[in-house]
Amino acid sequence: MSQPLGQPDGDPLNLEGVDREIRIEKLRREIDEIAGGEMMSGQAADCDPKVEETFLEHVLALETHGFVCPFETLVKNGYDLPSPEKLDDSSLTAKLWELINALARHRLFLYSTDHLSDRELYTWLWSDALREELMGFGLPFGNCHLDVLGGCSEEDIVLSMRYYTNDEERARWARDFPDFPMPPREKPPFDRDRTLPKAGY
Repeated sequence: MSQPLGQPDGDPLNLEGVDREIRIEKLRREIDEIAGGEMMSGQAADCDPKVEETFLEHVLALETHGFVCPFETLVKNGYDLPSPEKLDDSSLTAKLWELINALARHRLFLYSTDHLSDRELYTWLWSDALREELMGFGLPFGNCHLDVLGGCSEEDIVLSMRYYTNDEERARWARDFPDFPMPPREKPPFDRDRTLPKAGY
């Protein structure tokens, strides 16, 4: 007798499929409980149950983990984060790269840093960016992204247009926002972004 399509040869009664359905339902209940009964969910008709189970496991881990402060997490894990004023330039540069790599190991990746000196970037991370809570920081899946210019303030946009956007993007922005004080395009004063750790998917 041939096995039904997709059914393992060693599982003629499809017990693994039944077990997975039970696990999926349990995951849905746990997520719904954490979400206070406000979980919105749906399922594509052709969704592989293995994919759905993995997805729900990640959702549950994310919801359970919640928002965390990267600075506090690093310190709690024994990472030394001295204040910028306690470091001379050479020590600060070494500490900055140590920090950048530690963040990457926690799956947090930096962008748009080439307009900042090492001291300016470390100071921003130490006093501001890493004090903000992030969802999922430190989980073994997914990535967090930290763009220095991600606040979308007018200053951020000006700096982005000056140092990071290409001519096509600048032209489109000027067309859409004719009153915007478009800065001249300049080469960033530092060359760091190309060597930063990159997120892997």
